[in-house]
Amino acid sequence: MRLWPRDDSHEEGVRSQWHRLEGLRIHSRRSDQRPRHAGPPIVCVHGQVVSSRYMTPLIQRMGARFPTVAPDLPGFGRSDKPNKVLTIRELADVLAHWMRAALGRPAVLLGNSLGCQIAVECAVRHPETVQALVLQGPTADPRLRSPGRAALANTLNTFRESSVGIGPLLDYLQAGPWRAIRTAQYLLADRIEKKLPQIHQPALVVRGAKDLNVSQGWAEEVTRLLPRGELRVIPGAAHTMVAVGALELVRVATPFLLSLDERAEKGAS
Repeated sequence: MRLWPRDDSHEEGVRSQWHRLEGLRIHSRRSDQRPRHAGPPIVCVHGQVVSSRYMTPLIQRMGARFPTVAPDLPGFGRSDKPNKVLTIRELADVLAHWMRAALGRPAVLLGNSLGCQIAVECAVRHPETVQALVLQGPTADPRLRSPGRAALANTLNTFRESSVGIGPLLDYLQAGPWRAIRTAQYLLADRIEKKLPQIHQPALVVRGAKDLNVSQGWAEEVTRLLPRGELRVIPGAAHTMVAVGALELVRVATPFLLSLDERAEKGAS
């Protein structure tokens, strides 16, 4: 069993950074490798309750190719925890504010699970900050929008991905039960399908063929609703590829990411 570290100093190629936004300290993990490709930066957006901690395998592997960074959103990980549990819209606003402060240029948002919903909200509300989207395991599948069904799918996925170790438990303890429950309510109430047609940036949807949170039908519907959407299905993969299938996720996403400059040139001509 792998024990995810409390401190980035134990993870090769990853370092911590801090930014202060409107009185909140925001922690992020950033690749300190020299990437083979210059841009745009990849911003990894974590899922429900967890933090950038579980993105470490992806930061290490993606960081060898592209500038890569993953913030802990307010309330999670090592970032400050406001008394109020932030909604998806509020988390998206903080993410856009953080990108302006930390990066100073548009980025690709790579979300996992709830992170996909936050990334979509950010692209709709702050399109100038988002060059493209990679949505890995986008929630919430309409057939799983009851708390009971969502909890069962999460539990089964956890057993399927037991190699991630106790990192999610550490993140849960840091966030606290009330923040976890309230954030889950926001996740289930969010109607991402109403926002997808408003996204005009290129978008790649990635589904693990064994993902119990995201059905094949839902992944296809998400892709269909995106004006510039593409779908890739990875055999044998489950829900949190950012942690347990990072190498395969990078392999699938790299051609899409390398094509962004060419797409931008075609759009400008």
